[in-house]
Amino acid sequence: MALGPRNRPDHPLKEDDVRNAEILVGYDGSTDASMALNWAIDEARHSGQPVRLAYVFEWLTVASWVGPGVAPGVWPDDTARRQVDDLVRKAAADATAANPGLTITGEVYDGPPALVLQERSAEAGMLVLGSRGHGGFGGLLAGSTAVSVAAHAHCPVVVVRDGADKALAGPVAVGVDGSEPSLVALGFAAERAAQRQVPLRVLHAWTPGPNAEAGVPDERAAVEQALEPWRRTFAELTIAVDLVPTSPAAMLIEASRDAQLVVVGSRGRGGLAGMLLGSVSQQLIQHAHCPVAVVRER
Repeated sequence: MALGPRNRPDHPLKEDDVRNAEILVGYDGSTDASMALNWAIDEARHSGQPVRLAYVFEWLTVASWVGPGVAPGVWPDDTARRQVDDLVRKAAADATAANPGLTITGEVYDGPPALVLQERSAEAGMLVLGSRGHGGFGGLLAGSTAVSVAAHAHCPVVVVRDGADKALAGPVAVGVDGSEPSLVALGFAAERAAQRQVPLRVLHAWTPGPNAEAGVPDERAAVEQALEPWRRTFAELTIAVDLVPTSPAAMLIEASRDAQLVVVGSRGRGGLAGMLLGSVSQQLIQHAHCPVAVVRER
């Protein structure tokens, strides 16, 4: 286990290295972080990737800091730092003991959590977060760190919400609208479903015109064309295509009720170029009933 200061990644991953890169877990000792760690371990069982816990100190002033999971202290506070090191080391050791064959390590960083996790995501294959951590406000359904990191990370971000273990046998659902981010999300979802040997549910929301029925074949044909390479790659994968005449967010939130994972691109059609995270992605992070993966091109 490496426990040390924050280092900016100097060599972001090339595409060929992504599948072998570690799964990075934002960990602060909270219940939400523990759920995120459990989800990441389950992903590692399927993918064989190593898992790294990342615990981030947030410094509020020169004289004081907030260390999630331990009492506030004054810098320098060697005792508090040892407490954090021990917390991360124990969490990694316990996870390793419970999952022989997996590589699980931990590291402690200093700095603003969202910024540090964004930086570290450049060399991760996936970043997994709880929807809230220590310091999260009760009125917020998803913490500001999760939303910010999903908007800026360099790798797919999975936000694990309450009840993540209720539909482990459910399908992987993905929203496809023909945009480039949604096609990247489709590939990510197909790989997850094939690894888990569960069905892939592809959802396409559309707005019916005056002759609604006439438009259905064209809409379905466009989705099937996007699916063609994945049907060839994963010939044994069961794929269902649903066209739903409703808003994309409502469609995917409803699908998340019995899915084990819902996947969405960082932006879809109609997203403004200056927006790093689309409204559908944000609504899913806030309201989905299962873990949400926000995927963008590296």
